[in-house]
Amino acid sequence: MKRLSRSLCLALLPVILAACGTTPEVPPQSAGSYIPGSVSPAPAEGPLLVPPLSAIPETPPRALAGKFSHAAWAEMPGWNEDDLVNFWPVFLRDCRGLVRPVSGNLTVPARAAPRAWQPVCSAAAAQTATDPASVRHFMQTWLQPWRLNGPDHQVASNLVTGYYEPVVNGSRQRGGAYQWPLYAPPGDLLTIDLGSIYPELAGKRVRGKLEGQRVVPYDTRAAIEASDHKPPVLVWIDDPVDNFFLQVQGSGRVRLTSGPDAGQVLRLAYADHNGQPYVSIGRWLADQGQMTADQASMQNIRAWARRNPGRVQEMLSANPAVVFFREEKVSDASLGPNGAYGLPLTPGRSIAVDAHYVPLGTPVFLATTQPGSSVPMQRVVLAQDTGTAIRGAARADFYWGSGDEAGQQAGRMKQRGQMWVLWPKQAGEPSAR
Repeated sequence: MKRLSRSLCLALLPVILAACGTTPEVPPQSAGSYIPGSVSPAPAEGPLLVPPLSAIPETPPRALAGKFSHAAWAEMPGWNEDDLVNFWPVFLRDCRGLVRPVSGNLTVPARAAPRAWQPVCSAAAAQTATDPASVRHFMQTWLQPWRLNGPDHQVASNLVTGYYEPVVNGSRQRGGAYQWPLYAPPGDLLTIDLGSIYPELAGKRVRGKLEGQRVVPYDTRAAIEASDHKPPVLVWIDDPVDNFFLQVQGSGRVRLTSGPDAGQVLRLAYADHNGQPYVSIGRWLADQGQMTADQASMQNIRAWARRNPGRVQEMLSANPAVVFFREEKVSDASLGPNGAYGLPLTPGRSIAVDAHYVPLGTPVFLATTQPGSSVPMQRVVLAQDTGTAIRGAARADFYWGSGDEAGQQAGRMKQRGQMWVLWPKQAGEPSAR
């Protein structure tokens, strides 16, 4: 059971609010991932089919917290240096999402207005842009830059971090080193949309389970591991730290290295969460006097786990939050998992944003610097994901791709950045639905 009836929700609402709280959807380090049913996914392949404007219904606008000021292309530092050679197919894929109808569901992040983008995507579908110059010409012809400002109308400058898709070793069967499970959503997990009961709580969800006639918080990590009725196991991982950080990132690839499926690579994508608050195991280790907070890197945490195998479960249980996954095939190794926008993330061209400021699907010119340096990194990216830690004007999480090298880049990225929203010329100021 995934939803409660309206009458039961009304009766239990005070208990739910007191017991469960409104906890984060995913651990705060990670950007979000596409949740089935949250927004209709767009087909990633095949010809771009743009419906006529008359077939896209007008829907009520959603207010944006950000403010925008009209800008010139020349104001964006490095615009003419961005190598757009591979950007065109990425933009066409984004158009598949831009022209989708919106659901009107306020629990999902705000999206770019489809009717505003219909003329642009229709023109893009009829054009073949094969070189950076033609891509740049198309964008300058059809789009208008708007500098993103904060609510105070001042230029927004904010933190730019990085995230990635881990690649880990796993097995369908438990045995040997493969002792660390990744779970599918349990059948008794309740996800309650409070906005369906009270409009003023639109966008708020709580999670729990039924215990007799009461709704109680869902089990913590420690309670799940101690239970005789665990969630379904999708795969067993050979390293507890890899297991943990795959949950932090919200998705990952698993190389099956044993059993009848050995040699296959599958993707585990975010499906749900137990509703418990995230607690940093690095902070726990620092509080235990095992290392300083500055030393709590993935490598040092993994080394500590190898030195202290008897305390690994104690360390992991310090974080009560558990992420549940669903299995997906890796059809294109160059693409990442679906982001909150329902489209595959593209390394180096996808970012997570705060959709209260930048609606999903929007092309954005991001001006920041390379990880751990002052070397400029200035390029067009697409707002295709969200995250519970991604809050505020110009706050971004940059998707680096899959594997160890991407993880190293993501882990080092703590830069400052500014944004320009690239919006259809004929549509006026950026808007959301």
